[in-house]
Amino acid sequence: MTHLRKMMLEELQRRNYSENTTRSYIRTVEEFSRHFNCSPDRLGPRHIREYQAELFEKRKLSAGSVAVRLAALRFFYSKTLKKGWSIAETPYPKKDHGLPAILSQEEVAQLIQAASTSFHRTLLMTLYATGARNAELTRLKFSDVDKQRMVIHIQGGKGRKDRDVMLSSKLLEELREHWHRLRRKPKVWLFPGNHDHCADHPIDTKTVWHACQRAAQRAGIQKGVHPHTLRHCFATHLLEAGADLRTIQILLGHNDLKETTRYLHLSQRHLHAAASPLDSLPLDGHSPQEE
Repeated sequence: MTHLRKMMLEELQRRNYSENTTRSYIRTVEEFSRHFNCSPDRLGPRHIREYQAELFEKRKLSAGSVAVRLAALRFFYSKTLKKGWSIAETPYPKKDHGLPAILSQEEVAQLIQAASTSFHRTLLMTLYATGARNAELTRLKFSDVDKQRMVIHIQGGKGRKDRDVMLSSKLLEELREHWHRLRRKPKVWLFPGNHDHCADHPIDTKTVWHACQRAAQRAGIQKGVHPHTLRHCFATHLLEAGADLRTIQILLGHNDLKETTRYLHLSQRHLHAAASPLDSLPLDGHSPQEE
């Protein structure tokens, strides 16, 4: 894999793919090769179809996760090996259109209060206050916190886009306390890595994931909670408070307003804007007796 890995890495870098995408694509090709115990340049469409079925049937991955892996394999064969790729032979799966789990504001408060450490508490508060993605949160710098304009700069987000989000006064106070708690004051990263949070590199996304999982368990929340859950809560609660979709689209960094309209299906304000037709039926208050 060494020579092929180097070739693929060069192709990804020439096209200026993000670090996360680069790691994901290379990891996918390595997993694909290990699955068949064979160099990937010797594998073809039949193996890809078998691998795709395995991802669905045995690993139970979502359609989106499988599509990302297919995109990585397509890049490898079409861009690195310069081979043809037939979508007819290896079709992308139909996406699921399920709605994410949403916590009420009371549940978000319980989640934050149940954080296992003060560092985890700060992570959860920042996720909810900004609507940042997991990877965006880990890459935040102290210089991104603009106290004068009360905004946080999110740089190099999905699609390599920058955006600004509001800086909550509660979050600003929490970040000040976070700064004082750090034994070694970092020069760059808002959330430094390592156990003592004193490294010259940021935390990884698994740290944020574990912070959500542990807090949800401690709070007794039965819904599935992960970092993206708090991003969904951020958008839904803004919509319920009266923010317009265009504003939420900008804060989330969505390319298309259609991505943002999904929160109309989650907002209690919009769901309860019309009464159920059952409420207007002239029914008496008694159910028939069982015979």
